[in-house]
Amino acid sequence: MMAENNKILAEKILEQLGGSQNVASYTHCMTRLRVTPVDESLVNKDAIKKIDGVIGVVEEDTLQIILGPGKVNKVTEEFGKLVGGEINLKDRAASVKSDLKKKNATPFKLFLNKIASIFIPLIPALVASGLITGISKAVIQAGWVAADSQIAIILTVIGGGLFSYLGILVGLNASKEFGGSPALGALAGILILNPAAATIILFGKELVPGRGGLIGVLLAAIFIAIVEKRVRKFIPQSLDIILTPTISLLITGIVTYVVFMPVGGFISDVITKGLLAVLDMGGIVAGFVLGATFLPLVVTGLHQGLTPVHLELINTIGDDPLLPILAMGGAGQVGAAFAIYFKTKKPRLKRAIGGGLPSGILGIGEPLIFGVTLPLGRPFITACLGAGIGGAFQAYFNVATIAVGVSGLPLAFLVNTGEVLLYLLGVVIAYAAGFLFTYLFGFKDEMAVEYD
Repeated sequence: MMAENNKILAEKILEQLGGSQNVASYTHCMTRLRVTPVDESLVNKDAIKKIDGVIGVVEEDTLQIILGPGKVNKVTEEFGKLVGGEINLKDRAASVKSDLKKKNATPFKLFLNKIASIFIPLIPALVASGLITGISKAVIQAGWVAADSQIAIILTVIGGGLFSYLGILVGLNASKEFGGSPALGALAGILILNPAAATIILFGKELVPGRGGLIGVLLAAIFIAIVEKRVRKFIPQSLDIILTPTISLLITGIVTYVVFMPVGGFISDVITKGLLAVLDMGGIVAGFVLGATFLPLVVTGLHQGLTPVHLELINTIGDDPLLPILAMGGAGQVGAAFAIYFKTKKPRLKRAIGGGLPSGILGIGEPLIFGVTLPLGRPFITACLGAGIGGAFQAYFNVATIAVGVSGLPLAFLVNTGEVLLYLLGVVIAYAAGFLFTYLFGFKDEMAVEYD
């Protein structure tokens, strides 16, 4: 029955998209079906928003249809069966490539979209590895298992493996995103991470493996994609498979060790030291501003562009004080949703909140954003204010995480030992602030006309 419902939902979405011939490409992330239409004039966005099961629609470089965690995977699978396969999609995508370039409004926005596209496919792996790492540290600190026991060692190896070799996956995705060969992008990541780099002495100094971090990997992977495309233009087709990757790797390797590792390291230092300075000098004010402004970034889908910043903080200083602050965005919204639930007398609105609250508590905010607070308007603002209060609390106590994962209650598993209760208290404070701001100032039942 559930599979049948997912199929029906996919059919309804496809119908309002203008049919299978109007789908140039599609993919999905944790909550969104991302579709690139061939002809946007054939898409009925208002009708898509009204489909039962669709939480909301965001218009960016792709049309992003919010379906919610778990459900999006199943609906996308059914959607893929309907549109007719990958080969057709690639052919159609070529016909709209120039239109996509025009649609990306600013270079900065395009850049963030590119970065998000590199890291979005890695989110499941980051979440899984982060949670296992956090759980292993928690059971060790609680004294349930000894740190040198085989159980603890196995958990640590399983959870920590990704973070040791993350640069390879980032390089692979980055090269692919910029039109290069994924395998060469992975090699660009290996250039940075390779322990043998320590034997190289340049300008009187030994190279430090990993110097430049993910910033260096991104620079090297993008560069190798560009070099590969340029070299291929001058290489005879019969020799392409031999000469193009060889020349591309050789050039990129030299440039990486001479330029990208030191430049990447400099950029990494600027980002991490800059953020830490802002938090140190701004204190609770900086925490409030960062917490309150995160939800608008989630609305655009560009919040994934911050993933390399979080990872670079962990790589550089050992933990991430930014993520707990930004996580308060979801907590403030959960509080706002509870306030609306208790004030409204509209059954349809109550059902929408009831469906979105479990995901919101577990750190997936899109169902509540696009299904409840954003359509109502003012509750979205009061949710941001509640998030700001929680962010100020996290900044004051300098709560930080040891890995990257979803926000909400699960993030407690990733918080530094000794700071878990502080993080959870900040979550409760954000809940309470979002609730009070919304209950007192943010919502009246007559605002919810579309839920009648």
